[in-house]
Amino acid sequence: MYLEIITPDKKVFAGEVDAAQFPGTKGSFEVLDMHAPLISTLEKGRVRITTKQGQEFFTVEGGVVEVLNNKIIVLAESVSA
Repeated sequence: MYLEIITPDKKVFAGEVDAAQFPGTKGSFEVLDMHAPLISTLEKGRVRITTKQGQEFFTVEGGVVEVLNNKIIVLAESVSA
């Protein structure tokens, strides 16, 4: 599935991932291939993405995530690696 992590300033990540874990406002959750559509708010915390090359981590300062048609878009207030 395709993932984009975007802040007001720049695109932080764009590419294919196998899985992504997010710090949802109501608790942590993971998105896998062909996940059902969803929209969730994010709180400050760590985003873990799994790609063919391994895992990457980003810290978000809150935001929104949308999952639709095997594409994940994260609109974050700010992101640090």
